[in-house]
Amino acid sequence: MYSRILVPLDGSPTADLALHHAAVLARLNGATIVLLHVIEEMKHSNGFERPRIYIEEVRPGFLAAGQKLLDEAALRLRQGGLVVETALLESNGERVSVLIAQQALTTQCELVVLGTHGRRGVDRLLMGSDAEQLARIAPVPVMLVRQSQSVIVTATPGQGGTPA
Repeated sequence: MYSRILVPLDGSPTADLALHHAAVLARLNGATIVLLHVIEEMKHSNGFERPRIYIEEVRPGFLAAGQKLLDEAALRLRQGGLVVETALLESNGERVSVLIAQQALTTQCELVVLGTHGRRGVDRLLMGSDAEQLARIAPVPVMLVRQSQSVIVTATPGQGGTPA
């Protein structure tokens, strides 16, 4: 059904959960997973760095961290026998949801699997929802994956964690 699946990563647990869901779908469909990390430059700058410091130290640092995130996820998937591509983008002031939608077109993906934090109320109002915006504007279906609030992991001495 799907031959190419786009998975945006931000290093969060919900993004990891979305990646797990995408890996299951990819195995079932023989699909390629395209991993995407979008860097929002303004989150890495206080605005007071001298241009030279930003260019020589700050920017290379966040680019390297973004690439490392992609490389580690790609390695795990490849070790599981999946075909993986990666893309690292800088937002340059664009909204992340718009860049994800554009990347889905550019990489010819037929599905986007995205972790969502499930923010509500004031948090959602203040921070916005890239996942909600993406679901509205995406040129392909979007699967939103959220960490279940009802799953509590407990540790029992001598055993691993078990869902309650």
